[in-house]
Amino acid sequence: MRKVKVDLGEKSYHIVIGSGLGEELQRFIAAADFSRKALLVTDSNVGPLYGQQIKSLLQEAGLCVELAEIPAGERSKCLAVAESLYTKAIELGLDRRSPIFALGGGVVGDLTGFVAATYMRGVPFIQLPTSLLAQVDSSVGGKVAVNHALGKNLIGSFYQPKAVFMDLSLMRTLPKREIATGMGEIIKYGVIYDPDFFSFLEQNRQAVLNLEPDAATHMIARSCEIKADVVSQDEQEAGLRRILNFGHTMAHAIERETGYVRYNHGEAVAIGMIGAADISCRMGLISESVKQRLIDLVERMHLPLLADGCDVDAMYHDIFHDKKTVGGKVNWVLMTGIGSVICRDDVPEDVVRQAMAARISR
Repeated sequence: MRKVKVDLGEKSYHIVIGSGLGEELQRFIAAADFSRKALLVTDSNVGPLYGQQIKSLLQEAGLCVELAEIPAGERSKCLAVAESLYTKAIELGLDRRSPIFALGGGVVGDLTGFVAATYMRGVPFIQLPTSLLAQVDSSVGGKVAVNHALGKNLIGSFYQPKAVFMDLSLMRTLPKREIATGMGEIIKYGVIYDPDFFSFLEQNRQAVLNLEPDAATHMIARSCEIKADVVSQDEQEAGLRRILNFGHTMAHAIERETGYVRYNHGEAVAIGMIGAADISCRMGLISESVKQRLIDLVERMHLPLLADGCDVDAMYHDIFHDKKTVGGKVNWVLMTGIGSVICRDDVPEDVVRQAMAARISR
């Protein structure tokens, strides 16, 4: 078992990584100042696999738990589903010390966190991520949100969990596509922060894709350490935390143009990272060989290089609805090397359009 601390003063918490974390979770609950009533939110994919198991663990720890299951998929990350969870919480009589647990991937975590942040102006929130993508990305850092028809994650807040438990035993049922999806965000950490970690992924590709225990634990822990370090320095994205958006500007446009159903988030991020690398190369910030090194790793991790069903004009319009756009200027995170990035808001339109065109399959 490994622990990673997210150091945010009074809002600090631990990420616990390992296999069979039931007893650790129960000890955490026993030591916490929670009310007895609790809500466990999951989705229609994870619920049938692990919902009752986790509910029983929480009950053994002394909680009176109600299990709420939402439809799986990005379309559940909306105000209508959030309202149904508010109704459930009110009907159960949850109070300000009643914990809400999120058991699932990024959609469940983001939605449940948004509900926890806004129900009674904030109740305790615990993340139990079951997908590789959620473990290394959305469950860490306190960003919670729902989508709007005009853009992804536009309605949200910064709300830190009380703890995050990443039980690797819950990942044994993950399809191969879901593992590859998580690699999109994992590769990002090497690009933006740690060239040695990028090399580790290059050299241990098969071990990490197979989720071999030692390789998987190191990969997840190092990803969490990098994100925790960035978040600890800049909780609310005033500066440094922006680097975590590498690849996301183009990715969000791809997701929107394909209805949030054709590509998983990590797949869209993979395409978006190559797009950002292309912009970086066109602006003279990196060499063609550095860009190719990223492309090679993305491809070897079984992630897409091109997007189907997208149009340059539509994508270019979409980026101005992204929450990272300020004063009509798009903040791009661009590479200066493997392990090094900068933020720029002066990328010419023709460069962006050329990079987008290069990422669209013909």
